[in-house]
Amino acid sequence: MSTLLIILGVIGVAVATYLVLLYTGKIKDSDGDFIPDVVEDTVEDIKEDVAEVKSEVKRRVKRVKEELKDVKAAGKNLAKQSKDVVEAAKGGNRKGRKPSNRKRKATKK
Repeated sequence: MSTLLIILGVIGVAVATYLVLLYTGKIKDSDGDFIPDVVEDTVEDIKEDVAEVKSEVKRRVKRVKEELKDVKAAGKNLAKQSKDVVEAAKGGNRKGRKPSNRKRKATKK
């Protein structure tokens, strides 16, 4: 029981000190909600920072999703092309895209 009274006494002294500092003007509270203006400003700054970080994270997640789609498509293409490598090792003809311009051999005069 005495521990409870000690805890309540400490809390009471803290509240009384806070109220005295508030009413003497040592702690500024312009809107009268018993929350110091410094704390309110800090909370607002933190909320703005969180909003910026949230938008940056959303942008990065979107980019990662795009890259994963590209990797998935490249993986499918790689699986198809790996069969061509096996055929080439066996001695088969090339099955890929043909070169667009063929270089002509220079003739000696």
